[in-house]
Amino acid sequence: MDVRVVADDLIWASRLTAAVERAGARAVRSGGEAVIVDLGGRAYDGVDLVAQASAAGLPTIAVAQHEDTALRRRALTAGARRVFSYNKMFSDGAQVVADLVAGRFTARGDAA
Repeated sequence: MDVRVVADDLIWASRLTAAVERAGARAVRSGGEAVIVDLGGRAYDGVDLVAQASAAGLPTIAVAQHEDTALRRRALTAGARRVFSYNKMFSDGAQVVADLVAGRFTARGDAA
């Protein structure tokens, strides 16, 4: 499965890409059958990208600072199935992506 990774921070783009690859999927910059959005991006509106991907019917998860509860809620409202903390994605990113690819996040969920 192709998973679109949207992140403009070099470190997080690399980490998210590596998590996708460790989960057995292929990281892409456009298209994709699922989407991961870094909400901390500066060159784009992460919540808007979540809304676009969700409206297109793509399973979408996001990553954000754990203490930014307002941003995390906005992403969930926009259609993110889950919003994970950077720490969670750093420690368990491959499993999170494997769960995304396997369809385990079937509806809007909580911030983890």
